Amino acid sequence: MATASNRRPGRPSSEAVKTRRQEEILEAAAKLFAQRGYADANTQDLADLLQVGKGTIYRYFPTKQELFLAAVDRLMRRLKETIDAAMEGIDDTFERMAVGVRTYLRYFAEHPEVVELLIQERAQFKDRLKPTYFVHREANVGRWREEIRRLIAEGRVRDVPAERVTDVVGDLLYGTMFTNYLAGRNRSPEDQAVDILDVAFHGIFSESERRRRQAQ
Repeated sequence: MATASNRRPGRPSSEAVKTRRQEEILEAAAKLFAQRGYADANTQDLADLLQVGKGTIYRYFPTKQELFLAAVDRLMRRLKETIDAAMEGIDDTFERMAVGVRTYLRYFAEHPEVVELLIQERAQFKDRLKPTYFVHREANVGRWREEIRRLIAEGRVRDVPAERVTDVVGDLLYGTMFTNYLAGRNRSPEDQAVDILDVAFHGIFSESERRRRQAQ
């Protein structure tokens, strides 16, 4: 067995090979499930697509369910990585939010197979306590709530529960993502992000209407 000390220079480790193969399987599986649906996709089709034996796939993912859920999980991790990369180097919270919203919408517009798999997951695995999307959402929302609380302390955001802000914005994005896919909307992610942020952050009341309602 090759070790770090006796492996030839430049030769990838067995772990690197395993990781690369796993990524290849998951990428191909995501496309196959999106095209054919969970019920009609099968391991042999995936093996043929990758030009490997079925045994290779079973070594990584013993069941079809494990393969499907791992493929969905990978796509959600890719979403986070894409958003994090887009926000890198931006300090202002509002600008980070704007970039995050645009990147979120662009990701799903460019990868409609992700939305398809989220729909299939809900249809096939209704007994799951929490869909993959919300597992990732809850794992990542904490940092945004902390930033909202900081903005409230600085007087830049009115004093409302940070959870309320993140839930409302998160639900707007979630609904927009599905509506775009199911209704076939083709508006640019940039335009949609502007609308969402404008209504969410500025509301629909004019200044005079705000003053009138506050005086009541």
